[in-house]
Amino acid sequence: MATATKKAVKKVTKKAVSEAAKKAPVSVFPTELPIYGMDGKKVSTIALPAEIFAVAWRADMVHQVVTAMEANKRQNRAHTKDRSEVSGGGKKPWKQKGTGQARHSSTRSPLWRHGGVTFGPRKERDYSEKINRKQKVAALLSVLSRKSRDGEIILVDSLSFAEPKTAEAKNFVSALAKGANAERLGNKRKNAALVALSAHNAATVKSFRNMGNIATEEARSLNPVDIVKYKYLVIEKPEEVFATLAKRAATK
Repeated sequence: MATATKKAVKKVTKKAVSEAAKKAPVSVFPTELPIYGMDGKKVSTIALPAEIFAVAWRADMVHQVVTAMEANKRQNRAHTKDRSEVSGGGKKPWKQKGTGQARHSSTRSPLWRHGGVTFGPRKERDYSEKINRKQKVAALLSVLSRKSRDGEIILVDSLSFAEPKTAEAKNFVSALAKGANAERLGNKRKNAALVALSAHNAATVKSFRNMGNIATEEARSLNPVDIVKYKYLVIEKPEEVFATLAKRAATK
């Protein structure tokens, strides 16, 4: 290929890449979010750390981490006995020759009723998959950033219940759904929201326990599987939770 032709191809390639970059959608991540009280009213605003909530969406990596975590939780309970494990079969059913029937050595054979199973499922099978720590953290940050970009993160200044009360928890969710303009938070029957607590609070956890569409988890234990499972992520005491997430992001 001549030098002039190579230069022309190079120019065309650069131009195509430049045009494609201009046409590609630009992901806009919010720089701050409002903080609501338990009555659903806006209290203040807080800046979102870019290292946590402005990470590029990596669908391939998130899928890999989520499927691996689900596989690690899988319990292998299906188990069948082979001919060496079933009971009985100590005596030969009939003599080897002269009966006119097929020869058999034991009733433990898979050919017999109550005999062993050939190639059946065994509980020794291991479904677990290895996940790198940095990959797991990167997937978590990617999911958090996607949630923030889609407007599915709601911040609450504090969650405090004097005693476990499901009725109070329902009133809080209704008020927050109205104040944050998140309709599905109040009417979604399953997987509506995951409440991320800054620390374990028995009264808060028990208040949400009877609500089938709301789950609670400590911020230090957040993982991509739980976050993608629920529509909204409600974060209590965002400053403390952001500090906890920043420590995890620093290990990336």
